[in-house]
Amino acid sequence: MDLTILIFPAVLLLAFANGANDNFKGVATLYGSRTLSRRTALIWATITTLAGAMTAAWLATELMSLFSGKGLVPDTLVANTHFALAVTTGAALTVWLAARRGIPISTTHALVGALTGAGLSATTGQVHWQGLAAGFLWPLIASPFIALALAAVLYRLLSRIRRAAGIGREACICLANGRVIPTGTDIARLQASMPELVIGDIEQCRNKIERYQGMVMGLPLQKLVETLHIVSGGAVSFARGLNDTPKMVGVALVAASADVQWLTFATAAVMAAGGIIGSARIADTMGDRITEIEHGKGLVANIVTSFLVIIASKWGVPVSTTHVSTGAIFGIGSDNAATDWRLVRAIVLAWFATLPVAGMLAALVFMLLS
Repeated sequence: MDLTILIFPAVLLLAFANGANDNFKGVATLYGSRTLSRRTALIWATITTLAGAMTAAWLATELMSLFSGKGLVPDTLVANTHFALAVTTGAALTVWLAARRGIPISTTHALVGALTGAGLSATTGQVHWQGLAAGFLWPLIASPFIALALAAVLYRLLSRIRRAAGIGREACICLANGRVIPTGTDIARLQASMPELVIGDIEQCRNKIERYQGMVMGLPLQKLVETLHIVSGGAVSFARGLNDTPKMVGVALVAASADVQWLTFATAAVMAAGGIIGSARIADTMGDRITEIEHGKGLVANIVTSFLVIIASKWGVPVSTTHVSTGAIFGIGSDNAATDWRLVRAIVLAWFATLPVAGMLAALVFMLLS
């Protein structure tokens, strides 16, 4: 039975799961720092992810070829319809299950695991292990540590420069049970004597986290940082669309005859829909639960993420946007007492589980189809 017609729905299913798990990651720092509301951040992520995904049809052809499975499994298997269906379905189920639990995993890891699992099931072990390690595993393992180190070093360097320039922060006093207004305090007089003091309820104080004082080139520094932070979030989402779309498209191109641009645009549209419909739990995890995200830290994390992912996409290096962005957030939160290290450990364990889970699901699908 010819199942070629099912390859396109399978790719779109993977695109939907990818959008649900990944779309919000690019703007997680914007929401976590309350630079943008969740709704506005998601709209910005959708627009910029779409732009990156559509650009992939021209700029990320190396990744399309890499994720077709060529060089990893025998060429005859790459063009096998059952193999393509097993890979896309196994990866899609893995990513969707993680999204439903609010766990930010990597679609790249899921695809690599699915390619390996389906390949092992189909060939009784004829997988190019050296190619798997050199072409996939080492970049995937190294990239989050590189992002973590770069983000930690860059933030500390910029913090020193800020302090040396005499740029301070506004202060804020909050209590867990609400307002911090002592009985009988003359609030107007207190704020007049301490203009840097912000008094309000918890949400008001949260929105005042790390607000910078001073001017740069005639512009208020706080407004400049916020604007750059928003732009950097868009850059991360653009890079994610550029990096993930060709990986999903690549699996289908060899097994089914399709126009690259048409399939890329369809994948981009469904990926955007997945982000709009299913990203709420990932938004909470990435934006609120890992660590407190301040404007400056969020800006640094986004600069590091977008730089690494765009470079990797251009040169066909299979890094994971999830791992790079989460690694950068780990880096900016490494000295933060509010970082939830139990959640960090759970996320890292989920990363290790992604490969075998996707591999087993893909192998099972291949056996069912064969």
